[in-house]
Amino acid sequence: MKTALTELLGIDIPLIQGAMAWISDARLVAAVANAGATGVIAAGGLTAGELSSQIRKAKTLTDKPFGVNVMLMAPNKEEIVEVICAEYVAFVTLGGGDPVPYIKRLQASGSKVIPVVPNVKLAQKMEVEGADAIIVEGMEAGGHIGKITTIALMTQVIPHVNLPVVVAGGIVDGRGMAAALTMGAVGVQMGTRFMVAEECSVHPKAKEMLIAAKDTDSVVTGWTCKYTARSLKNALTTKLQQLEIEGGKATEQEIKRLILGAGKKGMIDGDTEWGMIMCGQSLYPITKIESAKTIINTIVDEVKQAINKATALIL
Repeated sequence: MKTALTELLGIDIPLIQGAMAWISDARLVAAVANAGATGVIAAGGLTAGELSSQIRKAKTLTDKPFGVNVMLMAPNKEEIVEVICAEYVAFVTLGGGDPVPYIKRLQASGSKVIPVVPNVKLAQKMEVEGADAIIVEGMEAGGHIGKITTIALMTQVIPHVNLPVVVAGGIVDGRGMAAALTMGAVGVQMGTRFMVAEECSVHPKAKEMLIAAKDTDSVVTGWTCKYTARSLKNALTTKLQQLEIEGGKATEQEIKRLILGAGKKGMIDGDTEWGMIMCGQSLYPITKIESAKTIINTIVDEVKQAINKATALIL
């Protein structure tokens, strides 16, 4: 499969494994890269030294291109960027803040820069500022989300920029990937699908919960403050919703106290009731634990089947 994304990053399959705090580590990233796609190490929650170790470990596990995600709300973002510039990675994704101050600096180190943007205005700004590509992520995605759906972002952003556009948010299979490609995207980013990869460090209890989940089992919390996130429904999300919607008395400090460290608690420690299992809205296709290579091969086969069916409609 050849697109502007495969040419930009030097990969075979236009698929990026999305950055997920605590679990997008060297082992998962290398497995995805070795399968022909590319992965992203999540710097969120890591110290500069820990990120350096993860990058170096990934380089011992693969000679294929991979990237790092910088969470621009992180207090140590400057140190994180310094590590990336020193260690070199093929590309960097930027989200959760203003990417402009970092674009030229990261490009000067040899990395391609791909900001995550939530609307047309910011997409056009990234083009002016010289980004190499952009990722648009719909609110169907897991973790911290925006307010526009994936289909609406594709419909509106792709025709209004000349940059390569990667699409994310609720895409977990080849049918979704084919839809994005036919809409004009150059590739997709998937996170949730790789949470059940054999190489992913998500706790077995969290993987079991994902596999058992149905289409209505993800919920959004944090609407009353800046900690908006999508995750699996559990005791924690129920408590948060009671505070925010039913009680209407939640302060930002109360929300923050409940969710601080909840991602690690849920996905690494396996507390599926009072931790957060951040995931996207498309859950039915998540049916079993497989290797990253098997997941990617399945997705590629599904893409081909979907595009062949679509082509048959106009012949």
